[in-house]
Amino acid sequence: MTHKNFKNIDKVTYGRGSFSQLTETIEPIRKENKNYFVFVVDNYFKGKPLSTKLQNKPEDLVYFIDVDPYEPTTQQIDTLRDEILPKKGLPSGVIGIGGGSIMDIAKALSLMLTNEGSSTLYQGLNLIKKPGIYHLGVPTISGTGAEVSMTAVLTGPEKKLGLKCDWTVFNQVILDPELIASVPTDWWFYTGMDTYIHCIESHGGIRNNAFSLAYGDQALNLCREVYLNDKAGQTPENDDKLMVASLMGGLSLTYSEVGVCHAISYGLSKIHGTRHCYANCIIFQHLGDIYPEGHAEFMQMIKKHKINLPQNLSKDWNEETLTKMANVSYNLPFMWNHALGDNYKEIATMDYIKDLFRRL
Repeated sequence: MTHKNFKNIDKVTYGRGSFSQLTETIEPIRKENKNYFVFVVDNYFKGKPLSTKLQNKPEDLVYFIDVDPYEPTTQQIDTLRDEILPKKGLPSGVIGIGGGSIMDIAKALSLMLTNEGSSTLYQGLNLIKKPGIYHLGVPTISGTGAEVSMTAVLTGPEKKLGLKCDWTVFNQVILDPELIASVPTDWWFYTGMDTYIHCIESHGGIRNNAFSLAYGDQALNLCREVYLNDKAGQTPENDDKLMVASLMGGLSLTYSEVGVCHAISYGLSKIHGTRHCYANCIIFQHLGDIYPEGHAEFMQMIKKHKINLPQNLSKDWNEETLTKMANVSYNLPFMWNHALGDNYKEIATMDYIKDLFRRL
């Protein structure tokens, strides 16, 4: 058995209004390198009240980045890095304020500011050569687990795969439930289901263990309170719970692994640009034979919150498209191994994976 020795977040600030502590949190770090911070902020907040509360200083660089409809790319990270370093030198740190895509941009940028060449060279496990600079995450939507994961998922010319190593993990996160209050209902559902699916897949495979189960069980309980109980819905109390569930769900998968839904999701996102959390929901509705209990509960949540997911997408996909998607998904052996067992290569053939896509 291989024992996992993963780095966790160094520090976590949690509570309503805790975003206001950003200034004092990063003040000791400002003396590092060239004494300025890079703020990476979801373009959704440009011109909105949050944009006036960033607590940045005049010397800082602030980038409002549009992550809709596409997820972060290797080219995007390389371009940012190559713009920042000649302009002002190495920053003291990077701050990501937004959802999972912004979190991944902040994590990837912090690494690529100290590593030479294209980020495509580092897509995979433990390929990063040097530690990145200080990076802090402020999630404004909950569910992806990006605030705690050791992966910064990027779509490159050849593959969708994360920069994955201990140095990817944030040095600090600030979890302020007030920041997720304005999330539109559909995305509140999709991102929350990402946490739910993380835990179902983490549980339902050969790599689970007491550590991953402990985090996953609690995250699942919180998801049920947020999405299924009598008091289910977007309330301040449930925002508190969802923010914690997201973090715990991320830890559950870190110490275990995700499975079939995420493997298929990578193929759908890479070829069609479908946002990750939304893609997971589209796929999970068709995986009742693989995750029967989780699927049944998921469908209850869909019904309770009146969520409409697209059907019959595959009718528009020819064999070439199916092959491209299946190739992306096929090349995720850890996910298939966890979900299907040590004989996964005999089960998760290209034909099997194409058939899963045909369900959509």
